[in-house]
Amino acid sequence: MTTIPPGRTRGRTRRALRTLATAVAAVAVAAGGALATAPATAAPAAAPASASSSSPQWLTGYWHNFDNGSVTMRLSEIPQAYNLVAIAFADNLAGTPGGITFNLASAELDGYTEAQFKADVATIRSQGRKVVLSVGGEKGNVVVSNATEAKNFADTAYDLMQEYGFDGVDIDLEHGINATYMSSALHQLAAKAGPDLILTMAPQTIDYQAPSMGYYQLTLAIKDILTIVNTQYYNSGSMMGCDQQVYGQGTVDFLTALSCIQLEMGLRPDQVGIGVPAVPQAAGGGYQPLANVVRAVDCLEVGTGCGSFRPATPYGTIGGVMTWSINWDKTNGYELASVVGARLASGPTDPTDPTDPTDPTDPTDPTDPTDPTDPGECTAPAWSASAVYTGGNRVSYQGRTYEAKWWTTNENPTQSGQWGVWKDLGAC
Repeated sequence: MTTIPPGRTRGRTRRALRTLATAVAAVAVAAGGALATAPATAAPAAAPASASSSSPQWLTGYWHNFDNGSVTMRLSEIPQAYNLVAIAFADNLAGTPGGITFNLASAELDGYTEAQFKADVATIRSQGRKVVLSVGGEKGNVVVSNATEAKNFADTAYDLMQEYGFDGVDIDLEHGINATYMSSALHQLAAKAGPDLILTMAPQTIDYQAPSMGYYQLTLAIKDILTIVNTQYYNSGSMMGCDQQVYGQGTVDFLTALSCIQLEMGLRPDQVGIGVPAVPQAAGGGYQPLANVVRAVDCLEVGTGCGSFRPATPYGTIGGVMTWSINWDKTNGYELASVVGARLASGPTDPTDPTDPTDPTDPTDPTDPTDPTDPGECTAPAWSASAVYTGGNRVSYQGRTYEAKWWTTNENPTQSGQWGVWKDLGAC
């Protein structure tokens, strides 16, 4: 991950990066042997009447209030495909336990002023899009552990909404969470802000591996006011899905089988989103080709494009997709905004369309650039999700050659880099 100035980082931490299946199982055992949800064969609960089909699907993107080596940008540059913008991040309010504040990093952002920032927030909102302030990240250790801190959080968050025009908050606390008092804080904020409050969360995958987890408990406690939860399906390592099978990150199954946990725990489908990195450099591991993201949304909504995991009954329209981050997406020509935004706008992909560029299984198009199993000009065998590789084995994937650093299976070659399973040897 790119080095970032202390205290100003998205902080997709690596503490779970090499999580093994045995560690996941241990979590479940510690919680009483039960994973976070019923098996995938259970039919999903019907959405309450309040979940309107006209509700938007959110394409959530995080905007950096710092320079981390990707790009710096102003809110006015954000493509309109991003209809929910999360400002990263709030800061602790000195002298007020549980309280938060926001400090625009003008010096890091080429002189971007508070007046310009507020005007850009207002412009985004005038277009019908939403802006929330994200609380947390790797360095943002805001603690809400008692009634006083809960009240301070709600009061200061509401003050910031009034000052900057934010529509709500995003909870991205990665250092533990007290579900009781954070729920109290958020319900107090909802009472102040009213029914238009936008409340989002971005937990890590391990946070839903057992009902004893704080985020699991918080999710259930605030589902009456929750807009969407976008789990970070990256920087994770292998995790257990709702069918109690272990899945490796970087695969369609990882997105679908783990999203199923929230979809089966009592949330409406529109409250569940998929969090992915915009480009490989944006995460330590778990990057997904955009075709995989589209397939995962299709799988959950209509049962097409699935891998080995398939929900017994499709869930209908889910909440959307989140990415870390808009800044990283800009380095790639906003490809994620274009591809995923178009999918959310147009609906499920037609699996019978042989010209569909998002269909990686299309056998009629041998030159399909989104087909990760097409070796093209490569001489190494194509990577297979079902194969077992040991250190030194070479494979081809998306026109590049990769070499395994150690034993691996079902972890695709985009998980390269310093901490990844695969060493990228370059284009074929």
